[in-house]
Amino acid sequence: MMAQYLEIKAQHADALLFYRMGDFYELFFDDAVAAAEALDIALTKRGKHLGEDIAMCGVPVHSAEGYLLALIRKGFRVAIAEQMEDPAEAKKRGAKSVVRREVVRLVTPGTLTEESLLDARRHNFLAAFAEVRGEGALAWVDISTGAFHVLGLSRARLGAELARLGPRELVVMQEKEGDFAGIVTESGVALTTLGAAAFDSAGAEARLCALYGVGTLDAYGAFSRPEIAAMGAIIEWLEITQRGKLPLLRVPVREAQGSAMQIDAATRRSLELTQGPDGRRAGSLLSTIDRTVTAGGGRLLERRLSSPSRRLDEVQARLDCVGFLVERSRLRDALRDTLRKVPDLDRALSRLGIDRGGPRDLAAVRDALAQAAGIAGRLNGLDLPGRLCEAVTSLSGHDDLRDLLDSALVAEPPLLVREGGFIAAGYDDDLDEVRQLRDEGRGVIARMQGEYVSQTGIASLKIKHNNVLGYFVEVTATHAGKMLAAPLNETFKHRQTTASQLRFTTPELSETESRILNAGGRAIEIEKRLYDGLKTDILAQAGPLGEAARGLAEIDLAAALAEIAVAEDWCAPEVDGSRALHIAGGRHPVVERALRAEGGAPFIANDCDLGDDSDIWLLTGPNMAGKSTFLRQNALIALLAQMGSHVPARAAHVGIVSQLFSRVGASDDLARGRSTFMVEMVETAAILNQADDHALVILDEIGRGTATYDGLSIAWAVMEHLHEVNGCRALFATHYHEMTRLSDRLDRVTNATVSVKEHDGEVIFLHEVRRGAADRSYGVQVARLAGLPETVVERARVVLDALEKGEREGGAARQTLIDDLPLFAATPAPTAAAPRASHVEARLAEVLPDTLSPREALDLIYELKTMADGPGADGAG
Repeated sequence: MMAQYLEIKAQHADALLFYRMGDFYELFFDDAVAAAEALDIALTKRGKHLGEDIAMCGVPVHSAEGYLLALIRKGFRVAIAEQMEDPAEAKKRGAKSVVRREVVRLVTPGTLTEESLLDARRHNFLAAFAEVRGEGALAWVDISTGAFHVLGLSRARLGAELARLGPRELVVMQEKEGDFAGIVTESGVALTTLGAAAFDSAGAEARLCALYGVGTLDAYGAFSRPEIAAMGAIIEWLEITQRGKLPLLRVPVREAQGSAMQIDAATRRSLELTQGPDGRRAGSLLSTIDRTVTAGGGRLLERRLSSPSRRLDEVQARLDCVGFLVERSRLRDALRDTLRKVPDLDRALSRLGIDRGGPRDLAAVRDALAQAAGIAGRLNGLDLPGRLCEAVTSLSGHDDLRDLLDSALVAEPPLLVREGGFIAAGYDDDLDEVRQLRDEGRGVIARMQGEYVSQTGIASLKIKHNNVLGYFVEVTATHAGKMLAAPLNETFKHRQTTASQLRFTTPELSETESRILNAGGRAIEIEKRLYDGLKTDILAQAGPLGEAARGLAEIDLAAALAEIAVAEDWCAPEVDGSRALHIAGGRHPVVERALRAEGGAPFIANDCDLGDDSDIWLLTGPNMAGKSTFLRQNALIALLAQMGSHVPARAAHVGIVSQLFSRVGASDDLARGRSTFMVEMVETAAILNQADDHALVILDEIGRGTATYDGLSIAWAVMEHLHEVNGCRALFATHYHEMTRLSDRLDRVTNATVSVKEHDGEVIFLHEVRRGAADRSYGVQVARLAGLPETVVERARVVLDALEKGEREGGAARQTLIDDLPLFAATPAPTAAAPRASHVEARLAEVLPDTLSPREALDLIYELKTMADGPGADGAG
């Protein structure tokens, strides 16, 4: 057996080998050590190899999926070797013959299909990048849904596209593996390498044509050689991992460059589009706006949010669908109620296509089609927008298949085919006949038990069944003498004795058992045959069913966006080809929801006005006043509008944004040896080198990570470059008040500030953005709010006053004032004024507690309460 294991393992050296042995997958040698540590399971040993103990661990077959998921998440690949014959067959070749085993599947992050291993509301993309003569392309596929796309792009843009798609696995040419180390670190994608032959465009074209059964790919689009190479590499990897059982893949869709808003990885992180601050979905924009009720709708929402469109006709088509359902609340509610009952049709089809499905996937297709018919019935006859009309059309024409599945399947099928019982009564005559025999056999057993009780006079006699003995008669040990003596011993043949029972059989019982078992096995065989027939019927309609799945997702998303628009009072944006960004009463959806959840103050809405005579707003104001929130909310409003959604504002006019850049927040990159300031400069450089005149840029506190004058000079130069060279729209927040002078020198720059109010030395944040410039930063007041010791705050005030006075009096005077500042240690710590005694304290000082009676003490409490609550109360009691 070990020889067979080592032979299979040698063919999959880079994967953990799950070696099937009965009801367990066993792992040996180093695989066992690694898996035991990763899964926190017991490590044992089995025999020796070359004089050393063989490490071993195992996981049960019935619960293997959970262990697979844990291993995949920790970066492992798993090769699954199954028993390809019955052990009884192997024994026919000799007593020591080993059961034949083969690897039936290689499990990797990008090739998961099991429902329990996938997030229902997220795609699980496998991607491949290829280059041919200096030109590159990225292809990606979700084998759990069949979605297949390709995009021509340079290697420089690969990082941004991986950030958009979030694939789990990237296939690249083995010879160029080192070139992608930085991208892999940045995106967290698992890297897979294949030989150069997998990326040969001629061989790739042949693989694609064979997959789709065509002679040429011309009917699917004019693909470039790099695009064909990237798609072909994906097919090659799928053939390797799926052992020839290729999944159902839709016709590849060629995405045009420039069709989606360009958003780099840093901007996605900064705006927290699909992941919150902790890297999880909670707290993200996606989590906040997701009102979809189907898995397919959830995945479509994430795609749209990650890839806002730059095509006006596409944006308007989506907005028309949302607007249609905003105005029809009763229809919207009815649609959403029906959609909640729609199973994941895409993934059910995929599992059936690669022979990993079961009866419940058949039922998922049936139930999805039933709900689709109901939705089509509600929408047919209405004057629908074009996109909804297409969706409704895709839901029609499935009556025959739906009726077939409805008549063939029980309401709630089991998970596995081998369990049987999923084909409805009356669908197949042969099945009904053997089921009747099987079920009547159970009645025969019950009648036989009654006869044996009468024959023996033992009321506790039972006929039972197990996998070892089959059917047997069981009595307690107290009746042993009677059963083993004549005349009963002539009919009841002793089989087994346990601690408290004796077990017997009879010729009649053995004959009945054979008849029953044959009927039960025959019923399972018939159901397997009928399952295969139904699966074939479904897969024959895979194309139209895929269109229906997309139609259901489209309706779900439109209804979900309409739902949030009504619930949150969002408006329909005007989107055109201008450079406008006019937003009235804009709000940040995530922050607004968080404030509401905390029961705090309402979100303060603000206006933004870019694109006419003002391309850039220079925003000043204190920290914590809301500058970063204002910057982000306007970027998110533009993004939501181009996604095809209503937006959180009273009104919005958004000129198409070609690129969205965000440099907000401070972070370092210790893995690459980059300080916070270095990260800031790298990201700023990327913006200045890429932003075009239709880009929207939001920048916050550029230059704060270095010396004051260095930071000011960098921020100043960046602002001038955005204005003069990039010519883009921008919101630029800064604490350098000197920069407000730029509005006099740059004709498209407008100053704006976040209002604050001072009261009794306290700063109150109003969170209102208005035209104009802030006169100070209120940093010391913010430090006091943060809880710095009062001595530090007072010392900061002294230093600030000296520095500001020196600034006013010139360089030499400023240096003199700084030199004359006493050291912190020499400065007496400010002491808080002694609190003034209150009336309550004065009265208490007159009281001698030991002299008070209980009644006097109670009267005193009432007196003190009156004093504390009265209009004359003062001080802190």
